[in-house]
Amino acid sequence: MKQRISILGSTGSIGRQSLDVMSACGMEAVALTANSNVARMEEQVRQFHPELAVMMDENAARDLRVRLADTPVRVASGLEGLLEAAELPAADTVITAVVGMIGLRPTMAAIREGKRIALANKETLVCAGTLVMEEARDYGAEIVPVDSEHSALFQSLQASHDRGEVKRLILTCSGGPFFGKKREELEGMTREDALRHPNWSMGAKITVDSATLMNKGLEFIEAMHLYQMPPEKISIVIHRESIIHSLVEYCDNAVIAQLGTPDMRLPIQYALTWPRRTPGPANPLDLCSCGPLTFAQLDMETFRCLPLALQAARTGGSAGAILNGANEAAVALFLEGKIGFLEIADRVEKAMSRVSVIQEPSMTQILEADAAAREAVLAG
Repeated sequence: MKQRISILGSTGSIGRQSLDVMSACGMEAVALTANSNVARMEEQVRQFHPELAVMMDENAARDLRVRLADTPVRVASGLEGLLEAAELPAADTVITAVVGMIGLRPTMAAIREGKRIALANKETLVCAGTLVMEEARDYGAEIVPVDSEHSALFQSLQASHDRGEVKRLILTCSGGPFFGKKREELEGMTREDALRHPNWSMGAKITVDSATLMNKGLEFIEAMHLYQMPPEKISIVIHRESIIHSLVEYCDNAVIAQLGTPDMRLPIQYALTWPRRTPGPANPLDLCSCGPLTFAQLDMETFRCLPLALQAARTGGSAGAILNGANEAAVALFLEGKIGFLEIADRVEKAMSRVSVIQEPSMTQILEADAAAREAVLAG
């Protein structure tokens, strides 16, 4: 029986690569969602024939209905449509590839339907990790990571019989486009500079997060929730080549790592096929031509977003939602050319100092913390 999948965010980088994997592995798309890219959505619908297509933007949805009038595909819009795609009875797996806080509610909706979640939206766990993991346990939903680093940890942890055997989770970090630069060198860095990632082809927001190292801070918090690990048992190391995607150190000092080319189709496929492995479209790793594998320490003084994220990780409660909301708002301002690169960390730090943290927050309080953080960033 074919695996049937809803993709939340099908026109973005992860969504497109997910469709590559599904096509190669004989999986079926039952729902596709996007924000406003009507042309790409029409192309995907005509190729993959889902029963439901969703555009978050109402005008885009109207345009898509006209374009697809000769097909039986139903077109929905807005958050209601996104939630419908997440809950669709025909889907057994939901890939959450939308960017940002918008992914939280549909992820929770899919969890409550007991579906497998192929999680690419790290903000869901950063903002509401405790609630999300509790819901997953209560409803029997599987959460399998899509991020390359968390997929690597997930695979490397399968060597353990008991999490008590784990000494440390080690997240690898490429260092982004600005590795080795000092603070004064980052003063005039532009949008174009920040979007030149050395190894990965990703969307604009996550590429900027990689440049500030906020992405690694968000992954740190995500790892705490996914693997129920305290912050003192997680570390980060610079690995410029992006070949070793993460490592697990065990109590006997053995270290197990997952290696592969910087190709997101590999972790996407594993999230969909786990616990089995099948041939797929990801590029193979040639050990003889990949070059030396190097490691370096983090520069916490220059890249201030990372220590801010680690502070939020240690604080807990609604601190993750405050951090994430502030960062999303600040990165948006940077991408619009309204603030400089170094101001991203400044705005996030100010928001974290202005918005009070609530321990054991409800979903409503998490959403309120997110909104307050965004307002604080916009206030300057």
